[in-house]
Amino acid sequence: MFAVIKTGGKQYRVAKDDVIVVEKLAGDAGAKITFSDVLMTGDGKGLKLGKDLGGVTVTGELIETKKGDKVTVFKKRRRNTYRRKIGHRQAESHIKITAIGGKNDKE
Repeated sequence: MFAVIKTGGKQYRVAKDDVIVVEKLAGDAGAKITFSDVLMTGDGKGLKLGKDLGGVTVTGELIETKKGDKVTVFKKRRRNTYRRKIGHRQAESHIKITAIGGKNDKE
């Protein structure tokens, strides 16, 4: 079974025991995270969209929050002795998906 969730302005296709990297979420390592913004679910036989979802949630466990890889930003204008170099490391959370289901399901 899989689900498509939305968090941090992005969409992720997840299944049980997947580890995903998302924008930084609040909480300590080991905290339970619940994603209620589920866009679609499927089990290989059929799909559920929109009103058919009716309270389906995806739960996960926060493994760690750390900084991602460095992105280097380099600006240059030729023949003007203008150079700027800056770097950025985005904070990201690693989450292990533990369950996909709703209030009535125990999947």
